Amino acid sequence: MSTPITRLHTNARMSQAVIANGFVFLAGQVATDPAKDVAGQTREILDKIDALLAQAGTDKTRIVQATIWLADHTTFEQMNSVWDAWVPAGHAPARACVESALARPVLSVEIGVVAAL
Repeated sequence: MSTPITRLHTNARMSQAVIANGFVFLAGQVATDPAKDVAGQTREILDKIDALLAQAGTDKTRIVQATIWLADHTTFEQMNSVWDAWVPAGHAPARACVESALARPVLSVEIGVVAAL
């Protein structure tokens, strides 16, 4: 018997969220307003993550793993100031943060998470 898989906000290339085996896997989220600074982009991304997790039936207290990509690692503290205020005390996930070229040069931050349902 196969485990059901639910895909949310799917197009020909990808799904924004995939629910399987008691977890929700989010695609890397980026800001829709790349004119914002790193803190602004991070806030927008975390709002998107909150919304997608709610649609999947979970929330940020259930995030088990996060990956953050920064176009410029010198912006690490700006991103962290927003991240640290967003993560509920006692619910910090396993996390990696790396510097990487992103899909579009105007983007500064991308964040992907995995959460338990």
